[in-house]
Amino acid sequence: MKDVRFVFLVTTILSVAVSMTLAQAPAGGQRGAPAPAAPAAPAMVLTTTAWADGTVIPAKYTQAGEQVSPALAWSNVPAATVSLVLHMYDADASPTKGTDTQVHWLMWNMPPTLKGLPENVPMGATLPDGSRQISASGPRYRGPGAPATGPLHHYMIEIYALDTRIDVPASTAPANPEIETRTAVFKAMAGHVIGKAVYGGLFHRPQ
Repeated sequence: MKDVRFVFLVTTILSVAVSMTLAQAPAGGQRGAPAPAAPAAPAMVLTTTAWADGTVIPAKYTQAGEQVSPALAWSNVPAATVSLVLHMYDADASPTKGTDTQVHWLMWNMPPTLKGLPENVPMGATLPDGSRQISASGPRYRGPGAPATGPLHHYMIEIYALDTRIDVPASTAPANPEIETRTAVFKAMAGHVIGKAVYGGLFHRPQ
């Protein structure tokens, strides 16, 4: 009789344990399934109210007008960003369509907290917030200036988020110091880009 009671007790305990295990298991037989991956961080976005992305750049921002820099804004800067780099160039000014094109604007060592730039950024090799700038026109913005005799050129503005500070001085080369500077900045950026956004516009001088 004791053996029967013992077997009954063990059977009851095992049944309760199995029931508890099944109750705790995820629905649909997905016991032990990995947790869903965290959503990817949103991509950086660069915008301007001066013209719509990919459309004609108003003369005000070009060599055919006042040649003031456009107001820019960017968002979704990665949390690990240490500095920002801004690069504007004419994608149709060189057969290779690369970064050996004319430098229309290069800004580096921009603080990571910066959310944009106002219209008509003042001239100066180093700005009050520590940002540095250079172009083919000197330490300032250089507006688009493609000739009227050819097709519209594509002018690209890029913003880069870096996980480091690019402490590169402006080149003092007698010829094309802006190109020498860009080469040094982009070399220092290698392996440190954690975010990027691009905005474009079209321009050639009026007929």
